[in-house]
This record gives sequence, C-alpha cells and structure tokens, in this order.
Amino acid sequence: MSADRAGAKGRADSGAGAGPTLAAVRSYGALRAVVSRGVPGLSARSARGVWSGLDTDVARAVAAAALGDADAVEWVPADPADRLAVLAAGGAELTVANATWTMGREAAWPVLFAAVTCYDGEGFLVRAADGVSGPAALAGRELAVQAGTTSAANLAAWYGPRGLAVRVREYPTPAAALAGYADGGCAALVLDRVALAGQRALLPVPAEHTVLAETISREPMAAAVREDDPGWLRLCRWVVNLLLAAEHEVARAGPGDGNRAAALERVAGAAGRHGPAAGLDPRWAARVLAAVGTYADVYERALGPASGLDVPRGLNELWTGGGLHYPVPLY
Repeated sequence: MSADRAGAKGRADSGAGAGPTLAAVRSYGALRAVVSRGVPGLSARSARGVWSGLDTDVARAVAAAALGDADAVEWVPADPADRLAVLAAGGAELTVANATWTMGREAAWPVLFAAVTCYDGEGFLVRAADGVSGPAALAGRELAVQAGTTSAANLAAWYGPRGLAVRVREYPTPAAALAGYADGGCAALVLDRVALAGQRALLPVPAEHTVLAETISREPMAAAVREDDPGWLRLCRWVVNLLLAAEHEVARAGPGDGNRAAALERVAGAAGRHGPAAGLDPRWAARVLAAVGTYADVYERALGPASGLDVPRGLNELWTGGGLHYPVPLY
C-alpha cells in the first residue's frame, strides 16, 4: 500500500476529517447559511419565501454533502456589514453572501475563505439618459454604495491616483442603496458587476439604466467559514471544487445526455472515494451533483439567459474557455 493510500485509510478509519462543525450541523439537522438580504442572481427570496441564486445553490450543495438533503438549509439574511460577524459569532456555519475574499477580512475576523464562487469586479449602474461614458465622468458626483463592502475603498483607490474624487453615500442594505440611486439622489450605484445586473432588474424600467463597461477592482467572491475547524473548511472547499470539476468533465465528454451522465458518474465516483476521510459517505458527491448540477448548471440558472439577467460567464468560465476557474484534481 502506498504512503498516500495508507494515510487516507488511516484518516478514514479514525474519522479525522469529521470536525466539530460537521457534527454540530448534523445534530442541529440543518446548515445555517448567511446570505444577502436580496441580490437577484446571487441570493434572493421570492414572494413564496423560496431562496434562489448562485450563493444559495452553493449552500444547498454543502447541505447535500453534509446532511444528505439540499433543502436542509436555514437561511440567515444579513446586511453586508454583518456577513462575517454573524459567522464569527457562531450564528451560522457558512457565509455565501457575495463577500469578497480579502487579506484584510481574514486578518480582522476569525474566518477563512474556503473557495471562490464567482469572480467579479466593481462596476457602476447609471441612467442611460445621463450619457455617462465612464467612471471619470462621475467625478464630483454622489454615488450610492452598501456599507460594509469594499466599494468605498475601491472608489478611493481608483479616483485618488487620478486626482479625482466622488462623494460616497453609504446605505445599510442592498434595497436601501438601490433606492438611494433610484430616487435620483445619487448619480450611480456602485457594486460588483454581477450583483448590479440583479439590482438593475429590480428597477421599474431596467432598460433606462446601464452598467458601465469599465471594471475598477478585483472581487473574488467566496464562501467563508470559521477558522477553527479545518475539516469543515476542507468539506466546503471540495464541494465548490466538485461543481467545477464536474463541468470540466462534462465538457470533455462531449455532447449528449449519455456522455453527460457518464462524466458525472466518473466525477462522483472519484470524489466519493475520499468521502470517508472527510467525514462523509461515498455518495456525497453524487448527491451534490443530483441536487444542483455542475457549476455551469448553477450559473445558467442563477445568472445566465434562463434567469432573465443574462450575465456573460466572462472570468467565470473554466480556464479552458478563457476564464479563471481551474478545478483542482479529484484523483
């Protein structure tokens, strides 16, 4: 037996991968997940109380792996300023609320980011009738941002070196920031571009507003967990990676339902073999893929043409398609 296989067997036999967070989630019977208070495409609640979006599908995938039930999620809506505070205080086991992975956040909070779920960048939503050609044309104007985000710092970093300045007005929630823009008080709404697509869709006449082409920052949005449980960090990281690996294998397999099914079975089998070493059973990956599909499926439902938002994949393509997502090998 190789050293790698012997080590994996020893970990599985001892249950070393099953940390206290996984045990707590199973005892409670649900995964508590921090989400935004309403960003279409990422995490938003319908009139019937059903949550949907890319972030919520990531939470469902973790629940499918950990609990065997993708619907065993207790949603914890939070303002941007509280997304990590709730997690750090023990009010949830996972934050998936379009939070950008930064060194400052990991240094300031007892949390770690497990995996990038969506690559994005700071953008500007403006009124088409204003004829704003780019960020520089907004100099001296008042811009709406959400408190607790990286937006204000990103604006200072972009305008300052150019000898320009804007007036920043912070709002506590996504809805308040959108209202501050919509009522004409602010010349632009500043937020991650993916999120702006969802906010634009909430306006009475979306066609009267446009997202500027220029992006002024790097915003790798990521799932976060507390720093005290490496087993839970590992589990969440590999759930996200599984979605990407599955998309990669399906693309390699070629068109056709038969090829897709075979590719998903291969991926689920490869990841499933490591389940016992991570505190999971061998069927964990099959459950995740049955519940939410591949990363491509998640993106299509949440942000693609079928969602009504039609946000291009761009940086969120796999690396084989010119994007940044590069699945770590499962084998």
